[in-house]
Amino acid sequence: MPPRHDGRLPDHIRPYLFTPDFARHATGSVLATCGHTQVICAATIQNEVPRWMKVQNVSGGWITAEYSMLPYSTLDRKPRDISKGRLDGRSVEIQRLIGRSIRAAVDLEKLGPRTLTVDCDVLRADGGTRTTAITGAYVAVARAVEALLADGSLKQSPLKAQIAAVSVGVVGGNVLVDLDYEEDKEASVDMNIVMTSKGQFVEVQASGEESTFSPEELAAMVAGARQGLEKLFEFQAAAISY
Repeated sequence: MPPRHDGRLPDHIRPYLFTPDFARHATGSVLATCGHTQVICAATIQNEVPRWMKVQNVSGGWITAEYSMLPYSTLDRKPRDISKGRLDGRSVEIQRLIGRSIRAAVDLEKLGPRTLTVDCDVLRADGGTRTTAITGAYVAVARAVEALLADGSLKQSPLKAQIAAVSVGVVGGNVLVDLDYEEDKEASVDMNIVMTSKGQFVEVQASGEESTFSPEELAAMVAGARQGLEKLFEFQAAAISY
């Protein structure tokens, strides 16, 4: 097939850039840039756990996430959720996905009686905001863990593996990795894959957009995603050790 509209090959991810310590007051933070998509990911530590953990006598710590899109992140202004008095369903779904993904990467017992909150705020949206948020969130969390190890708050790292996410889909009959907005809106099949650096799946979200997909297409999408994720793990490692 010919190159994509931005010149990429089908199995190539967009240019990625991590800018560490973007939010100074967070324990760990990064500005994650994937093509034209930009997400600020910040991890903050509180030395207490949610009330439900105390009531149920659950040991260890907890990780939660919040996700939002700034009003000017999209082509048409997106009203703030606070103006509607509630989070929209998409934001709730994505922040739960981010929380689940990061919890899969962390040993909550080793984290200790702390709550780690990851805030992901989309500055600019051009497809892949949830996958960029997850990939950047891990970098922010890893840098927060390094800060806690450095000041003696943690004696050992609770991190079990890297976590990253990428989108993949079928556009015009072709399997493409890391869809931008123009490709995403034309996709007949859309998939988001969250994996660990040990090759384990955390979550797979796949759906046909008024279409179906074959076992062969599913296998091709997974293979393409795994190839893209290997690159993301390399970029994460460089940003964490920055």
